[in-house]
Amino acid sequence: MSKYDPNAERRKHYAHFLTIPTQWRDVDMYQHVNNVVFYAYFDTVINQYLIRQGVLQPETGEVIGFAVESKCQFLEPVVFPDILEAGLRIGHVGNSSCRYEIAIFKQGSEKPSAVGYFVHVFVNRETTRPTPITGQLRVALENLMVDV
Repeated sequence: MSKYDPNAERRKHYAHFLTIPTQWRDVDMYQHVNNVVFYAYFDTVINQYLIRQGVLQPETGEVIGFAVESKCQFLEPVVFPDILEAGLRIGHVGNSSCRYEIAIFKQGSEKPSAVGYFVHVFVNRETTRPTPITGQLRVALENLMVDV
């Protein structure tokens, strides 16, 4: 995400949203949501979308996604009991990998509290070798592409 200004990100730049309430256990000793929890939010919005689109079957699917890279930039603290909305878009779809771009918004806010990305390489479950993104999976990913 080095080619853009994270502070310029807005809701309109994202194609899919998931509401995520913070939990008491998310908060650290500094009374804000701990940095590692944001990666769980990223994982949740991505996998929820893929499962609801019918293109990811975590326990039985022939193709699964391996996380190979991730990054998060924190722009403002989030606390309990904030209600969050995770925005999701696709930055790039390749032959066997894609880059999800995520923004975490406080409910009703136009500016994100955090932005980041997550790269999946899709692999055959049995061989763990990369497999081409085809069919409904490719369609589901391409539906998340947004002109920014």
